[in-house]
Amino acid sequence: MTSPAPVNGHALLDFNSPLSDARAAALIRSLPPLPDPLIADYGCGWGELLLRAVEATPGARGVGVDSDERAIERGRAAVAERVPGRVELELGDATAWEGPAVDVAVCVGAAHAWGGIRATLEALHGRVRPGGAVVVGDAFWEHPPNDVALEVFGEEVYGTLAELVDLAVEVGYRPLRVSVASRDEWDDFESRWCASRELWLLANPGHPEADGVRALVDEHRDGWLRGYRDSLGFAYLVLARP
Repeated sequence: MTSPAPVNGHALLDFNSPLSDARAAALIRSLPPLPDPLIADYGCGWGELLLRAVEATPGARGVGVDSDERAIERGRAAVAERVPGRVELELGDATAWEGPAVDVAVCVGAAHAWGGIRATLEALHGRVRPGGAVVVGDAFWEHPPNDVALEVFGEEVYGTLAELVDLAVEVGYRPLRVSVASRDEWDDFESRWCASRELWLLANPGHPEADGVRALVDEHRDGWLRGYRDSLGFAYLVLARP
């Protein structure tokens, strides 16, 4: 779902996924030791995970690409403040973006751009140097979904966590870390997603698009609380590329 233009729906989010500070740090710590690595984030949003990886790794450089202009603008401001000269963020299509082979590839919540997680894992495998790593974040069914959850995700096809890890091995990776978002991480993410829009509505009650924003956030909250909250998981995999 996309927001009407006046609302910055990501304003209250640190990451555009159910990811805590502690889990982000653990993912970065799980990367293999690489000298002066080049880290690329495909579908980077505003690049928060990419920036933290670069900040935590001496000599690291980062590149990211995303099609969301507002997110890229936010990310570039953060780069200028925190890691000037070490990260470049580009506006564009992650699947068509051509760059050098990298040491670490990141793709969290953007597998839909390639048409699914298998195609994403295959694409990233060809973009990472042997000995490097891939960090992916994608959904899976933790419990059988109800009809509301299936309606929310429509054509998306998810398997179990074990099937997701098996797929990564089949594509040619070796798992270094497997973790899943907690209920607290999910609730924090969804609450912030909704709150950014609710706060906008409080500040703009007479805006001509207020009814549309209200309907959007009500639909999203209903899908979350009555649909996928009890069934959808989100996995974070750190994968070695032999």
